[in-house]
Amino acid sequence: MGGRALSDELWSPIWLTIQLAGITTFTLLIVGIPIAWWLAWSTSRWREVVGAIVALPLVLPPTVLGFYILVALGPQGLGGWFGHLAGVRSFAFTFEGLILGSVISSLPFMVQPVRNSFEAMGRRPLEVAATLRASPWDRFVTIALPLALPGLLTGAVLTFAHTIGEFGVILMIGGNIPGETRVLSIAVYDFVETLRWREAHILSVGMLVFSFVVILLVSLLARKSKGRAL
Repeated sequence: MGGRALSDELWSPIWLTIQLAGITTFTLLIVGIPIAWWLAWSTSRWREVVGAIVALPLVLPPTVLGFYILVALGPQGLGGWFGHLAGVRSFAFTFEGLILGSVISSLPFMVQPVRNSFEAMGRRPLEVAATLRASPWDRFVTIALPLALPGLLTGAVLTFAHTIGEFGVILMIGGNIPGETRVLSIAVYDFVETLRWREAHILSVGMLVFSFVVILLVSLLARKSKGRAL
């Protein structure tokens, strides 16, 4: 029974973290690509202001970012209003709250590489496609996205890896609730705090190996895709 309890104690945060990272990455692929496209090609005077807001999580201390997200998710913030619609008191200290916090904190890790890829390809391929009467949507799907594939892959792996390793924001808005908000980074901290070095080593080595394999695989895919584009 003790071994089974220990196994559950280790696998629960692993599975929860994979779910969180997967949902966050998928969400930011949908949300981040349009933002990156707008930042790459917009002529609005507000473009760099929006770009600075998107990049804030890169320089803002995670605890500060997590604090304001927690305030927003609380009963007196927007989370209370959305929670009322969903039939819950608030999204603070819930898995749904972790998703929202992870999307905000990982936003620049998706947007910046994709924006750089859009800017690097230039307008020429899109202009050529336009002369062949390709619609804006066709130009975006068949020209822009394939050429920006290395940036998309880089953004996806950075988002996934950052979500797995995030600690400050997660701790502030999710706490340490087993089966709900106790993800890998929190579990490692908890094991170290209680001097359970064996469990901390198991999770830490697993995170190290997994992160290395994912980064290496995506880097190879990005290089292959870039070679095809050339």
